[in-house]
Amino acid sequence: MSDLLQTDGAALLAALRPILAAKGLASPAEIEARLAETERASPARGAAIVARAWTDPPFRARLLADGTATVEALGIPMRGAPPLGVLENTATLHHLVVCTLCSCYPRAVLGYPPFWYKSAGYRARAVRDPRGLIAEWGTVLPQTTRIRVVDSTADYRWMVLPLRPEGTAGWSEAELAALVREGDMIGVTVPRVKGATDAHA
Repeated sequence: MSDLLQTDGAALLAALRPILAAKGLASPAEIEARLAETERASPARGAAIVARAWTDPPFRARLLADGTATVEALGIPMRGAPPLGVLENTATLHHLVVCTLCSCYPRAVLGYPPFWYKSAGYRARAVRDPRGLIAEWGTVLPQTTRIRVVDSTADYRWMVLPLRPEGTAGWSEAELAALVREGDMIGVTVPRVKGATDAHA
């Protein structure tokens, strides 16, 4: 194995910075800004996007039509990242996102992928038995609800826009965002109002 492959991440980044700058691909300031932005990304960012889509129909339409441009308009940089697709769940269609090859994930809006998302077990079950898999997460869907498994790849990243739970009329965006979990935006779970009967059960 070469010395380069044995180099730790920090040292490798330090070596790449002057090369990127010399080629005009990214200045040191741009690299620092991108690293800082990556650290700020988390599921809370995605939850805020979902809450806005639930309360702002024009925003929802833009998000579904062009996820990348819509989140960039919110100040979330997507330069260099694969396009972002947003999949809307309905009463008759539920989406489940998986990366069958590795762990491709929309990090700009959801942060780092959870450990289970990267596991071989999740990737295999999501394709082979999606209904059984999500049932283990407590998500029991009617047989009339179709489950569509979508592969997140190096060319396209996906997040789910879950159904807004019943009983949330008049809620603020902040209150709605607090309902949305990481799994809801992957498709293994659905948002629930505490104490309410699960409409999917």
